[in-house]
Amino acid sequence: MINFIAKHWIPDYRKYQDKRVRQQYGILCGIVGIFLNILLFVGKLFVGGLSHSIAIMADAFNNLSDAGSSLILLFGFRLAGQKPDPEHPFGHGRLEYVAGLIVSMIIMVMAVELMRSSGQKILHPEEVIWHTGTLVMLVVSILVKLYMFTYNRSYGKKIASAAMGATALDSISDAVATFVVLISTVVSHFTGLQIDGVCGMLVGIFIMYAGISAARDTINPLLGQPAEECFVERVHEIVLSRKEILGMHDLVVHNYGPGRTMLSLHAEVPVDGSLVELHEVIDEVEHQISDELDCSAVIHIDPIWAKDEETQKMKKEMEADLKLMDPSLALHDFRVVRCTGHMKLFFDIQEPYSCKIEEKELVKRLQDHVAENHPGVELVVYVDRF
Repeated sequence: MINFIAKHWIPDYRKYQDKRVRQQYGILCGIVGIFLNILLFVGKLFVGGLSHSIAIMADAFNNLSDAGSSLILLFGFRLAGQKPDPEHPFGHGRLEYVAGLIVSMIIMVMAVELMRSSGQKILHPEEVIWHTGTLVMLVVSILVKLYMFTYNRSYGKKIASAAMGATALDSISDAVATFVVLISTVVSHFTGLQIDGVCGMLVGIFIMYAGISAARDTINPLLGQPAEECFVERVHEIVLSRKEILGMHDLVVHNYGPGRTMLSLHAEVPVDGSLVELHEVIDEVEHQISDELDCSAVIHIDPIWAKDEETQKMKKEMEADLKLMDPSLALHDFRVVRCTGHMKLFFDIQEPYSCKIEEKELVKRLQDHVAENHPGVELVVYVDRF
């Protein structure tokens, strides 16, 4: 159904990474979600009242909250698609993550309420009245929720939407929850065991887990998380494909929402190269990154001595020393400055947060190594944590 509507409603509907197309898919899926969840709410409310089942009634209101979640998702995509303004120069893309977080909070609130109601039903059990319509409604609900899970997950991946991923997770949790309610109803009818409250409690716990998982998936990009490995690898491929660029480091990626990514990096170039020519090369690389990866790139030039044998020998020596300390350590911006009567050695160290060596200890080890093997050479080193 979603694909059929998209073909007739969304121009260029296959260009999933286009900002306008992403927004329209989000709005479309939100509208369909509201419609289906309201239908399920009305149907379950009716059969839940007939059967006196707390689990079915709780499941009905869970669907009502899902309709509200879909409404929030719809407005989230709508607001996230607004153009940048003076107060928000990087756009409003992160509102999509905020929408996903609100959906997660609603899921968890409903889970708490469901567990509270189920606890009361466990303490004061009531007989569940059997109706064929109840069975039919629950089966239909499971099928509808599986369909919602399928299209939210599918299009969420295609347009890289964490909010739709959270909605997909909510849908599959609802399908499982309704299946538990179905089992409870059947068991109560054929055995007389009143497990309605227990099943309601299990459903509540499952929904709470789904809400926490969805919240984690939306909080991470809000707080800031590493760029995807395939994205980083492609940036390296583009930059190092130019023979004028000898190496790169200090890649920093800023995510301001889907389709609103900025990155900066340092490119190592020969110190004796033509500044004008190197500037043209860097401009071309920035435009290639922008065109291929749909992001804004800023590249800083680091001139290095690539042909000086003594410099390269000392660089390899320092790299080997760092690897002995910790394989995760790396260096860049290596340069030697020859002054009257002495020599200065400069470089930066990249130290990941996972490395257990303290910065002062790391610098002291290197200074001791240089003093022992290169008397008279002054070491100036800077440590970058990432």
